[in-house]
Amino acid sequence: MSRGSRFRIAIRRFGPFESAIRKQWDRFCQTEQEAPELEAEAFDLPELYETLFEREGLRRGDWDVGFINTDWVAAARATGAVLDLADHLRSAPPHGYPGAWTPSLLRLQQCDGAVLGLPYHDGPECLIYRKDLLDPSRVPQTWEEFRDLARHFTQPGKGLYGTVFAAFPDGHNTVYDFCLQLWTRGGELFDGAGRVTLDTPQAVDALEFYRAMLNDPRAVHPGSRKFDSVQSGLAFAAGEVAMMVNWFGFAALCETGDYPVRGKVDIAGIPRAAGSSSVSLNVYWLLSIGSGSPHRDLAFRFLRHCADPAMDRLLTLEGGIGCRKSTWRDAEVNRAVPFYHKLESLHANARELPRLERWPELAKTIDMLVLEAIDGQRPVADLVRAAQLKARNLAVSQP
Repeated sequence: MSRGSRFRIAIRRFGPFESAIRKQWDRFCQTEQEAPELEAEAFDLPELYETLFEREGLRRGDWDVGFINTDWVAAARATGAVLDLADHLRSAPPHGYPGAWTPSLLRLQQCDGAVLGLPYHDGPECLIYRKDLLDPSRVPQTWEEFRDLARHFTQPGKGLYGTVFAAFPDGHNTVYDFCLQLWTRGGELFDGAGRVTLDTPQAVDALEFYRAMLNDPRAVHPGSRKFDSVQSGLAFAAGEVAMMVNWFGFAALCETGDYPVRGKVDIAGIPRAAGSSSVSLNVYWLLSIGSGSPHRDLAFRFLRHCADPAMDRLLTLEGGIGCRKSTWRDAEVNRAVPFYHKLESLHANARELPRLERWPELAKTIDMLVLEAIDGQRPVADLVRAAQLKARNLAVSQP
C-alpha cells in the first residue's frame, strides 16, 4: 500500500485520544467521498517528540497530522515542521472561530501571524481529590496542609496513598511540577531582563519541598518516580490516591470511564505557600499538519471537522477535554462531569510556559535539577547554583 493511500496521525498515547480520533475519522469519512485509510499510531511523550521533530517526521511527510504539545510550538516554527493554517482559517474557519474558544487556547500556536495548529485537548492543572475522603471545606489551601493531609490519608495496607506525583524524567512532568511549586511561592523562571533565574530562594524552597514529598513513604504513592502524568492519573482513577495535582483531564476521565472513584471526584485550586497566590498551568494539545504531508487540504478539513462542536463534545465524552466554551457549558457534559463548568475559572488563574525555540533544552536542565534534588542528598542551594550556570550557558532568554 503506497504512502499516498494512507492518512497518518501521530497521537500522544492516551486511551481517550486514540478512541476519539478513530471515531472522529469515521464521522469525517461519511462526508468525504474519497478518504484514504487511516493509520494512527500512539507514542509516549519522548517518542512522540522524537518521531515528529528529531526524525523530522512532520517535515518529511511521514505524518499528515501530529499531536503537538504547546511546549513544542517554537521548535515547530523554527524547523518548518508544520503547516501555517492562517490562510485556511481566513477562507474556511471552523464553526465559531475564533470566538468560540477562550483566548488562552489560541495564543500559544500563533507566531508572527502564522497559526500552527488548532486546539484539540485542554485542561489546566488543578487539585483533584476524592470528595468521599476529603470534605470540600477541608481542601488544602497551602502546601503544608497538603503534606499533612497526604500523610493522614496514606494507608499502604489498604492500597491507599495520600498523593502521587508524575516524576518520570521525560522533560515535562517534573518541569511542570517545578514551575507550579515555584510560581505558587512567588518565584519566576526569568528575571526582569528576560534571563533564566533558577538560583532564587523560591526555587530552593520549591525543590526542598518536592524532595521531602517524593521521599516520604508516609505521604506519596511508591510508583511516583516511574509515573508520567497519565500513569499517575490512572493510579488516582483506580482508587489508589486521595488527592493529586494533575491535569483537569484526569478528573474528567474518572467520571467518564468505568473506574472505582466514579462519582467521588471534585477539583479545586492548586495549593500555595503562605502569603502567595494559587496558580494553574495552561499547557494544551494541538492538531497540526505536517509541512511535508501529501494530504494538506484533506488534513485541514479533518482538523476543522475535529474542531466542530459535535466532535469537540465527542472527545469530551470519550474522556478527553474539549476546547470549545460550548462544551464546557454543555448540560449533558456537566451531568456526566459535574465540575466541568469550572474550566473557565481555572483558565482565569492559569499561566503559560515561555514559548522559546530552545525551551526543550532548558526543560531538560530543569528536569535534571529536579531529579538530582529528589534522588540525592546534595544541598538544594548547591544544585540550583549549578543549574543556573548550565541554563545561562544555553543562552536562553525570554524576549
